[in-house]
Amino acid sequence: MRKLVDSINVSSLSLPTLLVMKKIAMLTSGGDAPGMNACIRSISLTCIHHNVLPIGILDGYHGLIEGKNKALTMHEVYPLIDRGGSYIGAGRCNAFLSKITRSKAIQQIHRAKIDGLIAVGGDGTFSGAATLCGEMNIPVIGIPSTIDNDVKGTDYCIGFDTAVNNAMNAIDKIRDTANSHHRYFIVEVMGKQTGRLAEEIALSSGADFLLMPEHLSDTKKLMREVSNFQPFQRGKIIVIAEGDETGGALHLLKKLQFTHPTLDVRHCVLGHIQRGGSPTAHDRIIGSNMGKKAVEWLIGGKSGVFTAFKNGKLIPLELKTTR
Repeated sequence: MRKLVDSINVSSLSLPTLLVMKKIAMLTSGGDAPGMNACIRSISLTCIHHNVLPIGILDGYHGLIEGKNKALTMHEVYPLIDRGGSYIGAGRCNAFLSKITRSKAIQQIHRAKIDGLIAVGGDGTFSGAATLCGEMNIPVIGIPSTIDNDVKGTDYCIGFDTAVNNAMNAIDKIRDTANSHHRYFIVEVMGKQTGRLAEEIALSSGADFLLMPEHLSDTKKLMREVSNFQPFQRGKIIVIAEGDETGGALHLLKKLQFTHPTLDVRHCVLGHIQRGGSPTAHDRIIGSNMGKKAVEWLIGGKSGVFTAFKNGKLIPLELKTTR
């Protein structure tokens, strides 16, 4: 055994390069998404486990520019797992598109002696993070979090499952009225220019029609169905994505009222109700796992990547700017 140990060349072993980090900062940017707080909690607790001070950048990239940050303690982040929204604040920041503005943010990062940055959000957030990664010399990791579930490269983004459930529960209630009054209801859901959210909401709620940007809406078929609608039939639910070429729920409502003036039809724009509330178990678990992995990757020397969920596993994929 002694000879075997002596014969091993330790310098030739493939060991991970661990970075000495004292402070890791995190920010949540863009729209808030249920599960962000579970992610913030996980990042903070993983940092503390590795003797790293977790720093919360307040209000997204605005806070990064203005140097608004605070050290996060185990006591304050521990209860966050069941809370919606973002404990450290979120928001969009068009000013960050300016290189002069970004230089101010980089100065704030160095002034605060931050050793690594984790950016939680969607495409806009990742664009800012990718640009920062190329302009400063500290590691950056992204975590996909948007109810639209539209970040390229990952099967899942934090917040999507909760948003689907929020909308499904709302439609379940709307259907009670639709059936009672033998009425058509047009329900508009979020998703920007993608229909992933609308598609899962329609499937889970048993909607009768779905209009989404990825497919040319067959309004002629819809009109035929409406024309054949008989009194005392059950109500009908039409789910429409906000980015559909039809123009949204109100536009479709006016069209139906014009072509079928006797039809009893209503519309409902669910709006920001889809973002709120306690995250589902799935979003809590995904948020926690992504947060933990991001910290481990930073400490392990990774940078310029995000935590992509592919085929049930978290893998590092390159952060890219979309602007």
